Amino acid sequence: MYDEPVYMISVAAKLAGMHPQTLRIYERKKLIDPKRTQGSTRLYSQRDVDRLKLIQMLTQGLGVNLAGVVKIFELQDEIEELQGLMEALQKQTAKLRGALDEELGKIQQSALVPMRRGELVLRKEKC
Repeated sequence: MYDEPVYMISVAAKLAGMHPQTLRIYERKKLIDPKRTQGSTRLYSQRDVDRLKLIQMLTQGLGVNLAGVVKIFELQDEIEELQGLMEALQKQTAKLRGALDEELGKIQQSALVPMRRGELVLRKEKC
C-alpha cells in the first residue's frame, strides 16, 4: 500500500504542502518519479509524498539547494546498495566459517600423532 500509486497530483501536492507545479519541477529534475496511467495522468504513492516532504524539509528547513538534494539522494541510494552488499558478504562469511569449522573438526578427529621416533600415523579415534 505504501508504494501503490493512488494520489493525483493535486492531492499529492496538498498532502506534501506544495504547489502542483513544484511537483512537476521535481519530476523534471528527477527528484521524484510518479507512476503514470495510460492517459499519462501522474499518480503518486505515499512513499512519493513522504519523499516530497523530505525534499521540502531539506530545502526549506535546512537550506539545501536542489542540486544538494539530488546528491543527498544519490548518496543515500549508494549507502543502501553498499548495505545490501555488506549483508550478502556477511552471510557468505558466516557460511564459509561454518564450512571451515566443520573441516577443522574433521582434522582434529583424525589428526596425525607421533607413534615412534620419526613415524607419524593418523589417529582414527578421538582422544
